Amino acid sequence: MSEAIFIDLALILLIAFIVSYIIRIFKQPIIIGYIIAGMVIGPLIVVAGASLDLIDTFSKLGIAFLLFMVGLHLNPKVIKEIGATSLIIGIVQMVLTFAIGFIVSLKLLSFSIIASTYIGIALAFSSTIIIMKLISDKRQLDSLYGKLSIGILIIQDFAAIAILMAISSLTGGNGVTENFGMFAVKQLITGAALICLLFLLGFFVMPKLTRNIAKSQELLFLFSLCWAFLVSAAFMLIGFSLEIGALIAGMVLSMSPYSTEISSKIRPIRDFFLIIFFIILGLSIQLSSVGAIIYNAIILSLIALILKPIIIMGLLTIMGYTKRTNFLVGTTLAQISEFSLIVLGLGVAVGHILPEVLYTITLTAIITIALSTYLIMYSNKIYKVLLKPISLFERKNIKQEKKIRAHYDAILFGYNRMGFSILKSLQNINKKYLVVDFNPDIIATLTKMDIHSIYGDAYDQDLIEELPIDKIKIAISTIPDYETNELLIETIRNENPKCVIVARAHTIQDAFNLYKKGANYVLTPHFLGGEYLAKMIKDMKMDSLGYEKEKKKHIKMLVERLEKGQEHYDASGESGH
Repeated sequence: MSEAIFIDLALILLIAFIVSYIIRIFKQPIIIGYIIAGMVIGPLIVVAGASLDLIDTFSKLGIAFLLFMVGLHLNPKVIKEIGATSLIIGIVQMVLTFAIGFIVSLKLLSFSIIASTYIGIALAFSSTIIIMKLISDKRQLDSLYGKLSIGILIIQDFAAIAILMAISSLTGGNGVTENFGMFAVKQLITGAALICLLFLLGFFVMPKLTRNIAKSQELLFLFSLCWAFLVSAAFMLIGFSLEIGALIAGMVLSMSPYSTEISSKIRPIRDFFLIIFFIILGLSIQLSSVGAIIYNAIILSLIALILKPIIIMGLLTIMGYTKRTNFLVGTTLAQISEFSLIVLGLGVAVGHILPEVLYTITLTAIITIALSTYLIMYSNKIYKVLLKPISLFERKNIKQEKKIRAHYDAILFGYNRMGFSILKSLQNINKKYLVVDFNPDIIATLTKMDIHSIYGDAYDQDLIEELPIDKIKIAISTIPDYETNELLIETIRNENPKCVIVARAHTIQDAFNLYKKGANYVLTPHFLGGEYLAKMIKDMKMDSLGYEKEKKKHIKMLVERLEKGQEHYDASGESGH
């Protein structure tokens, strides 16, 4: 029996590798390969008589492990850092998306009230796993739209935890319970007490305990796994789901000062279960049954792919963000979540909905995850194509007068931690400067500080052309987006060939490319950051020859780093939630 299970697993992974490799040859997202592999494997598994217990075990274990990783980034202290924008948009978006999903399911698709409620809940959430992976792959975790997206996801995740707790309380340890009243109340009280106990341990015991354990990396790794399984088992024993236990285990461990290190240690296992998760997602849909649910799945997918982004973009417009930021956040959240599948799975377990509803949402998840992956990967190109209709999602009265008549020596694009030290250097050498940023909160702060600033997106060609770039002596961009920096360099260089241009790059190859485009100096924060540039500005002021010397030194250093295999700083992951 054990040999058969091993062979089944080997078969699943082999097919997943072959399909994913073919997908990669055609330069498509590898996530799509995992999902297609699952759909291909499904019929083969049945024909081969593979163990369904194996598939079920991996499904539960995979989801639980992924939720443990999500929990590791859901430190309760992060609530203070979310910000009003993400909080408001997260709540309002969930309510509006739920309402639309509920009405469409009830009136148009003829689902029952309870089924429509579950479908509305499923559509309200976006995928933490997908978004975190793709944004980190693009190295956009620190961008404005990345931070807003992650903030909204955190709000959704906390809402999902509450819903999972409520539904899970209706599930007995071995199946469906008939007494939904008193039993559910007792379950919730017991669960709440256990959560309080665990978080007390997290606040007062976990930091000291992990500090001692962390002296041995192997022990820290083993303890993390042990903690995840013990807490999950404890929640199962009191009648809750395995998934809730895994999520809470991660959240408690997130309060440890070593949570980032734990994440990095567990990351290879997470990646394995990420593959299994998507394969199982594909396995959930048998090709023969797609015809019966495809219409409903397409309608629900349109809500997630079109109406949800429009809701988010509209809310961001009201709050004063640029059309590009609004578009990037909206398209980033245009899918349904792994939480959606878990919520509906529990709904089936307690007898609230039929399995067909879960299958419909699973197909919806596959469609929305597949298409939103392309939306996120090619968001800038799609933005250029849809620029005119997207212009509706920007408040006209939020734009400041762009006909700036004042003379400036320097323009700083992007005011952030790096921009702060650079701005101080510009002030110290008594140069007139202008700050351009697309975060309305930052512009409001700068205005109060009496700092010359303008609200706008540096990726907006019209904005750049209306700035006095023909007269400035230096332009500095701390914006992490490569395409934005490329556009800035090309536009400024055409208008002002003698201007000193400083841009920012994440990778050594991007730095080389920006140098070829005409940058006098490229910031590589993981090697030489804002403080170094601030010193350069103080010492060399705006002497282009000085920057040319620093450029040669920098390129030599980057070549040496590249030869050592240090292409870029790995910020892929563990900073998300």
